Amino acid sequence: MVDPGDEDGRMERIASNNPAMAIPASQMVSRPDFNRLRSRSSIQQTHRPVRRSDPSGDTESITTISKSTSPEAIPPPSKYDVGWRRVVRNFSPSWFSVTMGTGICSLLLITIPFKAAWLYWFSVVFFVLNSVLFTLAFTASFLRYTLYPEIWAVMIADPTNSLFLGTIPMGFATLVESWIILCCPYWGYWSVWVAWICWMVDSVVAVAVTVSLPFLLMSQRDSQGLERITAAQLLPIASTIVASGAGSEVAELLDSPDHALGTLITSYVMWGMATPLAVTVLVMYYQRLALHKLPPREVVVSSFLPLGPLGMGGYTIMYLGKVSRLVFPRVHFFHNLPVAGDVAYILGFFVALIMWGFGLCWLVFALATIYSTRPFPFNMGWWGFTFPLGVYAISTMTFGVEMPSKFFKVLGTVFSIAVILLWCVVAGGTAKGAWSGQLFYAPCLKNLPLPKDGAEEGGRKDEERMVDKEKLSRS
Repeated sequence: MVDPGDEDGRMERIASNNPAMAIPASQMVSRPDFNRLRSRSSIQQTHRPVRRSDPSGDTESITTISKSTSPEAIPPPSKYDVGWRRVVRNFSPSWFSVTMGTGICSLLLITIPFKAAWLYWFSVVFFVLNSVLFTLAFTASFLRYTLYPEIWAVMIADPTNSLFLGTIPMGFATLVESWIILCCPYWGYWSVWVAWICWMVDSVVAVAVTVSLPFLLMSQRDSQGLERITAAQLLPIASTIVASGAGSEVAELLDSPDHALGTLITSYVMWGMATPLAVTVLVMYYQRLALHKLPPREVVVSSFLPLGPLGMGGYTIMYLGKVSRLVFPRVHFFHNLPVAGDVAYILGFFVALIMWGFGLCWLVFALATIYSTRPFPFNMGWWGFTFPLGVYAISTMTFGVEMPSKFFKVLGTVFSIAVILLWCVVAGGTAKGAWSGQLFYAPCLKNLPLPKDGAEEGGRKDEERMVDKEKLSRS
């Protein structure tokens, strides 16, 4: 048996006597250094793919490499990448889609025509939960643009994330409508004034979003191909339709005929601003689907979004006509035409029925798209299952009450149950993703300009790392 130490010594002596095998002194490596380098080369690296999703449905695949190295070799993360700062900086507007989905569940439970006491209290629970979620989301957004004002510019310039600004007034409108149904009948007339003022604020924000965001999209220097058009283009437009629907419900409660008429006319104008524009976007979206086929799996849930403006638009024009029958005679509107309110109601009913049929076509398209592209990864875009289908269910149940029709009542109730179940699934996935941090990812932050001081400091750190590597290789 040959001792390994003697064998290594014999090989060193042979190499030292042979000039061709001798190593220059500048490149000599001691045995401890050689053993350390050899142990490093034998370290097993584990590549673990991780998918991060932003609330708009965009995903990014990153690969994490885990290995047993000393803590000194791993650079510490920036303070903006950990803790509450990371959550605030990556809290994009589309997180308000959570409040939209939660709010529509509250409205569905109280709208179901088959009344029960437990449905009312479940609606109250969802209303309270939605109030808490909206407060948290608004606080996080306020901190985001107050502490980091530079994020606002890159968010507005992003052609996808900026569209989700429409979710803010829509989420707030669900709170206003729940307040009208759950609180105003029991808390006195002061609660009606609160609802009216909140509706005014919501309407101003909704109209500003509807008018400004499409223009910003048109005025961008970078052209956007038709293949990149998604149904998310409907979000800033649908916010005004939702505000119009809330206005019709507020007008019904106002004691002053003049205030009620002003609210009603304003709601009609907002409906006219947004609904034809939404139909125009639907034409473009259909052309995109016909020419460039189905959307990617990451944003396939957006195929349900057309149900939003069609379902809510139909419900709004029908409810506006219903309130017109009460308000027009009180203010002697069209005083020489006493049936003006009835005409508005009948026209609104049949326009809503046409929009419901158009929405039924898009519902079949959406279900077929989901079936043909399954499975698809979870992201915040899954909240598109809840609100569009929820407002379509409300429109369906309203038809059942106005006709009356048991078919529409049962069908709307089935849609409502489906929305509640989908909310449970999506809320569970969102809670899990939020806890792990994978859903807190805003790709627009990549467009932030690098501060001059930060660039110089980063350059110095890179130079120091290069020097350290050179020293290590020489040693």
